[in-house]
Amino acid sequence: MNKRSKRDLAIGLGFLAPNILGFLVFTLGPLLFSMFLAFTNWDLRLHNMFKEEPLRIVMLENFSRMLDDPDFWQYLGNTLFLMMSIPFSIAGSLGAAILLSQDTGGGSNWVKKRLVATAGLVFGLSCLLMAGADSSAMTILIGGLAGLILVGGTLGGTTVYRTLFFLPHFTSGVATYILWKKLYNPSTGPVTNALRPLLDGVGSLVNGLPPGMVQGGAWLCALVMFLLFFLGTRSLAASWRDGEMGGFAVLIGLGFMALPPVAAISWFVLPAALWLIAGGSLAALLVLAAQVLRGREYPCRSDEGLGNGIMLGAVLMIAQFGFLGLGNVLFGLPTMAAAGLQTPEWLTQYDWAKPSLMFMGLWAAIGSNNMLLYLAGLSNIPGELYEAAQIDGTTAFQKFWHVTWPQLAPVTFFIVVMSTIGGLQGGFEMARVMTTGGPAGSTTTLSYYVYNEGFTTGRLGYAAGVAWAMFALVFSVTVFNWKFGSRQVND
Repeated sequence: MNKRSKRDLAIGLGFLAPNILGFLVFTLGPLLFSMFLAFTNWDLRLHNMFKEEPLRIVMLENFSRMLDDPDFWQYLGNTLFLMMSIPFSIAGSLGAAILLSQDTGGGSNWVKKRLVATAGLVFGLSCLLMAGADSSAMTILIGGLAGLILVGGTLGGTTVYRTLFFLPHFTSGVATYILWKKLYNPSTGPVTNALRPLLDGVGSLVNGLPPGMVQGGAWLCALVMFLLFFLGTRSLAASWRDGEMGGFAVLIGLGFMALPPVAAISWFVLPAALWLIAGGSLAALLVLAAQVLRGREYPCRSDEGLGNGIMLGAVLMIAQFGFLGLGNVLFGLPTMAAAGLQTPEWLTQYDWAKPSLMFMGLWAAIGSNNMLLYLAGLSNIPGELYEAAQIDGTTAFQKFWHVTWPQLAPVTFFIVVMSTIGGLQGGFEMARVMTTGGPAGSTTTLSYYVYNEGFTTGRLGYAAGVAWAMFALVFSVTVFNWKFGSRQVND
């Protein structure tokens, strides 16, 4: 290396020095130090300036203690439960992107005319309410805002709608959490006040019906659970037979779909309906076994179609859990209606705290960066594909399923990976601000657990061990996504 090259290298390193030093001091250094902490018994109550307790290397003791700690498994379950909203947020972002990619003022003005009519209708109804019609202030406020949004979007085009959809995402997180905490106030919150008239109407309707008719809805929910499991199993079997899905992918999808029927054994309040769920699930498995015995027409890899198997199984799993909960509610609805339906206490009630946080997260996630990524992906789909589909006489759903969705596979893969990582690492801010992890630890996630162990109780060694276990979990899921998900995208 000559003198000029050395001088150029020194100048380059001089410009890079601030970034390199920042990385070493604020990233690599703490990373290595936390790894050291994970194998020690560092506790601020024992190791401080007032005590001379020696620091010991405990090797894997922190990790062993973590696996034996029931709180760790509860908080891991909380984290995974909150992540069940990810498919809905991705679907919502895609739906919003498709709507916002439409030209509201082009062509025959079909969309624009109906937007103007809808905006005028909502705005007119809001004016009637404000003029003295019997309604609550919250109804007037929501109606007025909806009218203003429709009118503004109609006049300003999709730019106004895109801005409004993206508005919750770049609002400060802490400020949003404080706002939603006020909205969820069980006494004076707008959400509670808006639901009270609706619950009064439902209570009156249920009290006027025979109890057996309402409780029969639990049987209907059990039947729907069976049908979802049966249809999902038949779809998996057909994909396996046609070579679109391998055996491993089928087992993964089937595993997701089997969780709600298993959970129904201990959760469903109508024992007789369990025979329908169990018998129907067994029949569906027999159909799958019969397809396997018949053999397949087109062989493929065992992990072929893994992404489709996971997506199908996860969506049907969430749908079955939804009907499982709805069945329990319908079974007890006559008793609750007789005593008077009350709004939940939201963040202070054990059974409602996590769903409340999930709904808030869904509201913010629909118009997030995922929506912008889908908008960019939709703009890159060649128009010739839609023209060819139009010539073939496809329906709107067929265009989406066979043209739009496959073309968005790379974008969806990136969103799924990042959403999974964010879901496993997230939950700290909203739990800290809105619930402080309660009630009874129902909203404490792994990230908040690390904070409590490290900075509340002072057990830094144990907290570092949990943090590295969380890193291993995130790394494993990410590697799994990249190994199988990227293959599906490339195929």
